[in-house]
Amino acid sequence: MPESPANAPRITAFPLGGYQTNCYVVRRPDASVKAPSGCEACWIADLGMQPEPLLDHLESESLEPLVIVLTHCHIDHIAGLFQARSVFPDVPIWVHAAEEAWLSDPMLNLSAMSGIPVTGPEPSRLLKDNEILDLLGQSWEVRHTPGHSPGSVSLVHHASNQVLAGDALFNGSIGRTDFPGCDLHTLANSIRTRLYDLPDETRVYPGHGPPTTIGHEKKTNPFVRPE
Repeated sequence: MPESPANAPRITAFPLGGYQTNCYVVRRPDASVKAPSGCEACWIADLGMQPEPLLDHLESESLEPLVIVLTHCHIDHIAGLFQARSVFPDVPIWVHAAEEAWLSDPMLNLSAMSGIPVTGPEPSRLLKDNEILDLLGQSWEVRHTPGHSPGSVSLVHHASNQVLAGDALFNGSIGRTDFPGCDLHTLANSIRTRLYDLPDETRVYPGHGPPTTIGHEKKTNPFVRPE
């Protein structure tokens, strides 16, 4: 049975930078897990440009991230990593194995195209498809959802029907597929087989724009229809 809303992870979005990239702070509702510092523990999904609002929130709420999980390694999802490491020097960074080299390569992470090359710290752990992550004592499934990028992942909390979808699926749209390393057919297949197979009531937290649900997108998304 899905967890009740009272027991579901608390997910707070911070649209950061000029691209308004949704970066998320995830915490337990009961604040039962503590970081080594004694502060309440949390984790972060993606950390983009101009991360001050998110970092200020951590300070004001006395939160400490135990890990930063990246849904993928494009510039607008990684540009705040060094700034985060200046505050939390030991926080590990997890990425899918297909993008192991992307944090240190401005051509791969697309920052070279912007004229402002960006690099990030080396990843601490490489993720794989179907892996179950124990984050604050809660289980999250890694679903490899390539197409927008080769190592894009979506993070699914089955117990509460919530998914952090990165730039795979948006409210009424999908991730861009006109960048190097993108492929529309691959992305459509990822959405149909790795996201649309989730329960219709699953709440989708995308990399850009407002939340949606799997059921809503299956009925109305003009770019990828269920087969």
